[in-house]
Amino acid sequence: MKLTASILLLTILAFNWVGYRFVSHYFEKKADITFEASIDNSIYDESHLIELRVPLNTPYISGSAEFERYSGEIELGGVHYKYVKRKIEKGELVLLCLPNEIKTRFQNSRINFFKLVNDLNSSSQSKDKSTASSFKAFTTEYRQENNLWAIEPLMPVVVRHTTLKKYSQSAGFTDTPAQPPRAIHI
Repeated sequence: MKLTASILLLTILAFNWVGYRFVSHYFEKKADITFEASIDNSIYDESHLIELRVPLNTPYISGSAEFERYSGEIELGGVHYKYVKRKIEKGELVLLCLPNEIKTRFQNSRINFFKLVNDLNSSSQSKDKSTASSFKAFTTEYRQENNLWAIEPLMPVVVRHTTLKKYSQSAGFTDTPAQPPRAIHI
């Protein structure tokens, strides 16, 4: 009994963490596919088309007289638009778009849901100051640690070289060229 209850509660917890994202993403994609199919079958109102003009900086591109079917999407001001048709006219790319209200509603509802679940509403600012201040005091406590670290001095390493030749050093850097030092033989 305890095992099934714990599995059930863990499943609910996992669904709350990631399940809603998968479900909302699934329904959003399904609505997007349906919307795209209705555009492909020309089942939309021509009066709802919105025209976007984008200047092109390509000097040798030729314009087109008629619109052609084009697929893509853009988000402007929180509203999703689906490209329907395009053509090139007078050095500008002319795009005819339909507002994708279903995708916009799904995205807004998903954002609102996650704000609600994570308690990110504006009502969170009007909560008691006592809980916020106690949490702040708890997280800003300082705990001094007395670490007695000691770094042992390293034993001096004696390096002995046996050389057959010794060289004398020059007087330093000068602006005038000088003769290089001579080798002294021992």
